[in-house]
Formats: sequence, structure tokens, C-alpha cells
Amino acid sequence: MKEWLIAITEPIVVMIDIIALLVIVIGTLQALVGVIRMVWRHDHDNHLRRQIWMDFSRWLVAALTFQLAADILESSTTPDWDGIGRLAAVAVIRTFLNYFLEKDVEEMRKREEESRERVAREAASAREGPLA
Repeated sequence: MKEWLIAITEPIVVMIDIIALLVIVIGTLQALVGVIRMVWRHDHDNHLRRQIWMDFSRWLVAALTFQLAADILESSTTPDWDGIGRLAAVAVIRTFLNYFLEKDVEEMRKREEESRERVAREAASAREGPLA
């Protein structure tokens, strides 16, 4: 029974690891294209730079999630301390990345909201005209 479980699990783990690799490659290429466009246009807007970073972070978190799934499957067939340690390390890294990503997303939302409010106030005061 254990041999059967290992025979099925091993190729699935490899497929999930390939998916994680593809997610990392796609995210990296997308970030690279974004950075090249930003440099090419001489656009050093902090918002654009932060958006590129946020998008890349999401790709990395997705890849880590796939790797975590593969490690869980792998640890079920080879329950040694090395596998468990690797699983724990990936889980901790993913948790920290998620925490800081969510913190950055919330900060970005807050900045965008403040920016929209400022633009709305400026537009409203421009419509009212100068007070004399």
C-alpha cells in the first residue's frame, strides 16, 4: 500500500513543483518587463514601482503556496525530519511574505484613497473659483 502511495505521489509532487517554477518564471518576466518599461520611459513614479513590486510579490506567494502543497504531499510519503523541516521553512517564509504583502497592500490602498480625496478637494476648490 505504501509503495502504491509513493508511486502516485512522486509524479504529482514533480508536477506541482513544475507549476511553482512556471509561476515564478511568469512573475519574474512580468516584473522584468514592467521595470524595463519604467526605465525606458524614464518614469520613476513610486506608485508604478510599488505596483510592480506588489504584483511580483503576489506571484512569489502563489509559487510558495504550490511549493508548500508539494512539500505536504512529499512529507506524507517520507516523514523524515528533513522533509518536515523544509515544510516548516516554506510555511514560515510564506506566512511572513503574506503578512508583509497584506501590510503593503493596505498602505497602498490608504495612499490611493488619500490621493483621490486630495484630487477631489482640489477639483472642488477649482470649480468654486478664487474667493475674493
